[in-house]
Amino acid sequence: MAVSSRRALEKQERAESILDAAEQVFFSKGFSQSSMDEIAQKAGLSRSLLYVYYKDKSAIMRGVMLRAAEELERRFAAALAQGSSGLEQIKGIGYAYYAFSKDASDYFDVLTDMSTFPMPAQTDEDMQQLGCCRQKATELMLQALQNGLRDGSLDPQQVRDPLQTAFYLQGALHGVIMMTRSPVPSEQYPDGDGLVMYSMEMLSESMRAKT
Repeated sequence: MAVSSRRALEKQERAESILDAAEQVFFSKGFSQSSMDEIAQKAGLSRSLLYVYYKDKSAIMRGVMLRAAEELERRFAAALAQGSSGLEQIKGIGYAYYAFSKDASDYFDVLTDMSTFPMPAQTDEDMQQLGCCRQKATELMLQALQNGLRDGSLDPQQVRDPLQTAFYLQGALHGVIMMTRSPVPSEQYPDGDGLVMYSMEMLSESMRAKT
């Protein structure tokens, strides 16, 4: 391996180790209660070396956000590949999103909070990649819906605009999931899993082609 390639690899590995450390700190203490000193200590680096890789705590969080978005994109792509019809693909994506909210809950929270997270005026590489990941996730949903219209599993009268439908499904399912994640138990939603599954069935049945 050439010296330049080896150095690039080492730099990438160091950046990933910083994100590993930052996730431990952010997810245990919360972003606002965390410090660069704690991240440097967890990563086994000096504070000055940490600043060589990330200019501030927010830049590190954007790196974590990118990881979360990449993981969600991978899950959507796997669901799309596994579905035997467009209807099954879009349902699979819905189940993948719910599973993401359960077994990658820290990542789910990071993406949920992203809309209110302060972003720099100057777009950096992580922000560009983050935008691409979010767009790709929507494109995967769009592809599933278009597949369903082509294979006859989705009703064209109910999916008149696939792109708008993709955004609607995102918002509807996310909203239901957030209802079940309230820190205050509610007698109205005693079975969070049941409510989410019911909602996904209602959404998919509303789009199913009439036989």
